[in-house]
Amino acid sequence: MTNDSNHEVLASDALPPPVPWAPAAVRLLQGIVYHDDAGDTWERILAGATPLSDYFARIGLMLIVNEEDGMAYLRQIEPEVLPPDYPSIPKLFRSIRLSFEASLLCVLLRDELRRFEEEIHRDDRCVVTQASLLEIWQSLVPGNDDAVRANRNLGGQLRKLEELKFVRRFEKQPPSWEVRRILKARLPLEELERLRTDLTAELKRRAENDADPELDAAVETSDD
Repeated sequence: MTNDSNHEVLASDALPPPVPWAPAAVRLLQGIVYHDDAGDTWERILAGATPLSDYFARIGLMLIVNEEDGMAYLRQIEPEVLPPDYPSIPKLFRSIRLSFEASLLCVLLRDELRRFEEEIHRDDRCVVTQASLLEIWQSLVPGNDDAVRANRNLGGQLRKLEELKFVRRFEKQPPSWEVRRILKARLPLEELERLRTDLTAELKRRAENDADPELDAAVETSDD
């Protein structure tokens, strides 16, 4: 026996008309979209930027499209910015706490990206070798005298940042990584300098006390 008031399945003729930007909306809810991602999502975002912005604004989200850096992502609109007649909207995004080492790696990669954009060409990919990162990594992180162990640790941290789309593996042998430009949005210069100061102080304290670091940083990401 069925309950007619329980509409669990909609007939196809009851659905609203399709919109061409629907696939792009779903991809944006899943995370950052880059211009060189597979498929035509980037083109759909550019073509449907206005209706996408209107749609997301209704649920308390702001669409950020940075054509210069070739990326698009969503940002939660702060409650105090919403009009007073808007209902209370649950947060879609959660803050992930990065470990001390992951935070330190973010600073190193952000520096590489800034140096790359200032000295080379903005349109190219910022690619760094794991070997070059390892040299800096060993000089900064206490207890990383063993190169094999340090490289394994560094690789693990890079894979964590890959999950956040901060980096992307470029070559497996020798290992190299592309630094993705979303790092600029997650670590603007003011925040970068603040985090660098905190990390420098923590590194000094670690060197003096030889204890495990506790400092971490928050990164906002979507719940999938």
